[in-house]
Amino acid sequence: MKQITGLLFLVLITACSGSKKAIEISKSNEKTEKEVVKKSEVEITPKISFETGEIIDIPDNYNPNQIIKKDSSRFHQDLKKHERSLHFLFDELLKKYVSDNGNVDYEGFKNSREKLLGYISILQNTFPKLDKLKPSKEQKLAYWINAYNALTIDLILQNYPLKSIKDIDKPWDQRLWKFGNKWLNLNDIEHQILRKMDEPRIHFAIVCASFSCPKLQNTAFTVSDIETQLTTATKEFLDDSTKNYISQNNLRLSKILKWFAKDFKTNGSLIDFLNKYTEIEISSKAKKSFKDYNWDLND
Repeated sequence: MKQITGLLFLVLITACSGSKKAIEISKSNEKTEKEVVKKSEVEITPKISFETGEIIDIPDNYNPNQIIKKDSSRFHQDLKKHERSLHFLFDELLKKYVSDNGNVDYEGFKNSREKLLGYISILQNTFPKLDKLKPSKEQKLAYWINAYNALTIDLILQNYPLKSIKDIDKPWDQRLWKFGNKWLNLNDIEHQILRKMDEPRIHFAIVCASFSCPKLQNTAFTVSDIETQLTTATKEFLDDSTKNYISQNNLRLSKILKWFAKDFKTNGSLIDFLNKYTEIEISSKAKKSFKDYNWDLND
């Protein structure tokens, strides 16, 4: 009888021990599942440095429509260690839908508008941190040039198909996008932000979706390459015979150089500016005239 009682006691202890282990395993599994869920929540959006404007990582399961969390504490990383920029998604779209000549496949863009809106939402969620972290001039230039071009494309897509941006009622005055507490339009970005940065080359980087505009570059502007990209865009525009005719003594120029003449004369004359970016040495006495502007869509 004592042996049977002892045996039963041993069985009970073993059972209890097994149950305890089962509970511990269950709790462990539950903890693991929670960790997986938590990890998934963290990794579902790109890790962006609001301090440097750089993307640290883009997970495979990234949904561009997911709004990025406003808590930026985990985003502050060293720019030198991370090459993928905030503008990675826009760069991907530009490479896909813009030719080397700057022709835009708006039909293709329309089919990928969710991704474009995802990029715009990233810009909008980055904006509240932009001024607080005192970004460099290069960071602000890359941010606002890309923003202007992305919003211009979005404006076209909202009204597509069309033959010209001028088919849209007051296209540059439409406040369709909210940044922080402000609804901005394209004029706000160009005249109140970019032109106040004392960088005349922005006029060859921002695009008005028209044939006579500078071509839309098929790569996004980035912090690390902004100087080279602005110079390249300027040289390409001035060298394009459909936009400008330049010789030593005769100039037939884009009206961009007339409309914004003040911006090109901050460090000398207009010809001084042109001579920095053209292979031809233009005479200071060269005759100037301006070409008609073609507002046909740049498709």
